[in-house]
Order: sequence, then structure tokens, then C-alpha cells
Amino acid sequence: MKQTSHAFKANVKAALAQPNLRVALDRTTDLLQSRRVGMLEAFPQYAAARKAVEQIKDHTLAHLDHYLEEFEKNAVASGAKVYWASTPSQATEIIVGICKQKGAKTTTRVKSMLGEEIGLPEALAQAGIERIETDLAEHIIQLAEDPPSHIVMPAMHKTREEVETLFREKHREPLADGQVATLVESARQELRPKYMAADIGISGANFIVADTGSVVTVTNEGNSELTTTPPPVHIVNVGIEKLVPTMEHCTVFLRLLARAALGTEITQYTTFHNGPKREGDLDGPEEMHIVLVDNHRTEMLDSFLKPMLRCIRCGACMNHCPVYGAVGGHAYGAVYPGPMGAILTPAMSSLKEAGDLPNACTLNGRCQEVCPVNIPLPDLMRKLREKQWRERLTARPYRFSLGMWAALAKRPRLYRVASRAGVRILELMAGKRGFIRSLFGAGGWTKYRDLPSPQAGTFMDQFKQGRRR
Repeated sequence: MKQTSHAFKANVKAALAQPNLRVALDRTTDLLQSRRVGMLEAFPQYAAARKAVEQIKDHTLAHLDHYLEEFEKNAVASGAKVYWASTPSQATEIIVGICKQKGAKTTTRVKSMLGEEIGLPEALAQAGIERIETDLAEHIIQLAEDPPSHIVMPAMHKTREEVETLFREKHREPLADGQVATLVESARQELRPKYMAADIGISGANFIVADTGSVVTVTNEGNSELTTTPPPVHIVNVGIEKLVPTMEHCTVFLRLLARAALGTEITQYTTFHNGPKREGDLDGPEEMHIVLVDNHRTEMLDSFLKPMLRCIRCGACMNHCPVYGAVGGHAYGAVYPGPMGAILTPAMSSLKEAGDLPNACTLNGRCQEVCPVNIPLPDLMRKLREKQWRERLTARPYRFSLGMWAALAKRPRLYRVASRAGVRILELMAGKRGFIRSLFGAGGWTKYRDLPSPQAGTFMDQFKQGRRR
């Protein structure tokens, strides 16, 4: 997708002006948040499992070179071919090269954010190779010519009504009566013949397992199996951080992935791919190619961003993020939206280009609270802000305002006087209504929502009252 993270503020304004977007986001995020509450009640081992996967990830990252070599050895032993790509262009060159070598005209693809990250859809299009997205949500956004807006539910920004209209316009024999089951059946009829006719199947991977050389895919629709099994060639593109040491370790992650992503116990389909078809197998690809992609991950491994490599791409952080919930994924202008994207995008592009993303965070801490691998997302965003300040990447008005605040903060008495005066002014402006419709310097807030009146005086006033109780 075209990167517009440098235009985050303009993207946000455009998102806030779309009334249907908020409807679509509210429908889904409210459901996912309530499901998560139910999941925690039904899974008392959650805290222990969360701690276990954090330790497994940290151990794997500390010995990543060893486990990657073990994975390559075992994958090759199972009959797969393994390739290493440092950059997105190297990865797409390898994948497109295999497609051309095999004379492929069409490829089916099961959802892979790594494929979006390296620009695979654009590379296939430039090579004249038809790409057919097989995930229902990816099918929707491909028809709409949209980029994904969520890493698990890429069509989250679309309402059911919009999908019905889209299918009526794009499907050869649409079955759109507004019912979800009918829309799903319409997509099934549209896609089923394409599965069987594809020359190559391309997939991502939720995990790769070092001690078996396995590639693990997790879906709820069965489209992974239909993408990787009928075509004669299966190509996997996967980030090097998706590695786990053993099958036993992988099962711990599988217990958490669906719970974190969707609030369900487990997904419908979990498949372990171990090389191409063997003698005696009834089905499967004749060839399997695995492309391991770095793209700045080893740089992150050697920096304060290392904990971000624990990420299992569940999307829980964005499901609970108030910023994402207000503007959606497209506003971030990059492949990875939400809190995780506010860290990954600067790491994979530059802090100069994507500096607005970590500054959009309210630092409420909800993202870390729900992260199944306990990534300290707010702390990482704070450190990115600190790096911006040190490298003088922040705007002059912001530096001036923060300097003025610092000057007051260093003088406690003056700070308390100014705080009380500011609170009193806001209370007078709010009046009996209890909110402020317009405020100089806060137009970004009051243009789209009212500013509530301060409650119970300054923070220090409330703190003192609390101590007296």
C-alpha cells in the first residue's frame, strides 16, 4: 500500500469526516471487547499462559540465529526450499522470480500482513500475475481496491450494507440479500473455482517451528488449506520473528492467539505444513518455497524496540485503543495500524517520516494490558518520543510549548497558581452546560467533540482530598 504515515494528521481529519466509519468500528470493537471479558472469565490460566509465551519469545529472540538455522535445516530435510531476504525488494524479487520460473499466470493468496509489508501485491501486479485474495475480508477489500485497515479483520472499516452493495456490483452471480450468511455464500461461489485453477498458492505464517521445520497457518475459513493444497507450488513469506523453538511451545501460543484476537478458544483451522507432497500423499503441492524476511527486524533486535518482536499479530492492542477506535486503520497510512503500528512503522521506515504515530497515543496503557505477550507498548512509544526530541525531529511550536510547561513545572508554586487559574477559566467557559464547544489552541479536539469541564479542581486538589479521606 502507498505509505502516507507522514500525512497522519490529514488522514485523521478525513477519517473523522466519515460517519459510516465510526459505525463500522463501533460494531466490531464493542463485540471484541465484550468477548475478551468473557474469554478471561472462562480461561483462569490466562495470566500463567501470558507469562509463559513472554518467556518463550524472549528466549527465542536471544538465540534467534541458532533457531533460524535449526528451522532451515529441518525445513530443507522435509523437502522445502528456504530463501533469505534482508529487504522487501529482495523478498518480492524471490517470490516473483519463482512465479515467473513456473510460468504462473494466477496466484491465490491467504492473508499475510508480511506480504503487504514487503509490497507483494504491487510486485505481482507489475509482473502481470493475477492475485486472488482468498480470505473473505481480503476479498472484500480487493474488490473495493482498499488497503487493509486491521491486521486480523482487514475489512473492519466496511459496514455490512457496504459489502452487500459491493458484491452486487462485482460478483458474477451475486447472492446479496443483506444477510451475512448469504454474503458469505456469494463470496464462496465467486472464489471456489479460482482455488482449483491457481498456478501458485502464496501464504504467510502465524508461526514457524524450529525443531520440525513446520509452517503454521491459522484461519477460521479454511481458505489457507484451499490456497496451499491444490496448486502445484506453495510459497511462504514470513518474518524471522515468527519463530518458536518446538511444537510444544507453539501450542501455548495457539491457546492465546484466538483468545486475544477474537475472544474465542481456538480458530476453526490450524494447519502445520511440512514440506511438499510426499510419495503416497493424496494431495498437496509438488514444491514448497519458504522466504524468510528480515526488513529491519535484526536492527530492532539490537535496540530498545526488541520487545516489539514478541508480537504475534493478534490485533488486541488496536481493538482496545481509543485512537484506533475513533479513526480506524487507514489513518495511520501504513501496513500496521494502531499501537503496534505506531512502533513498527517508524522502525521499518523512519521516525522522521512516521513521527506523528507514537505522538497520537494517549498513553492510557490499555494496549499493554490486553497484549497477550505483554509488550510494553506505551513505554516504547515514550522512548520513540524521547528519541524524536533528542534528534530535534519535533516541530518548533511543540518544543516551545513543552519548554514553557517545563519552565512552570520547575517552579511548583507558580505551577499551582497557573493550574488553578487555568481550571477556573475552563469552568467559567463551560458554564452550566458542563462542556466547551470551542477553545483556542484545542481546535483539533473541539472540532469533532465537546471538551468536558474540569472536574473537582486541579490534580493536586484532588490528590490532597484523597489523602484526607
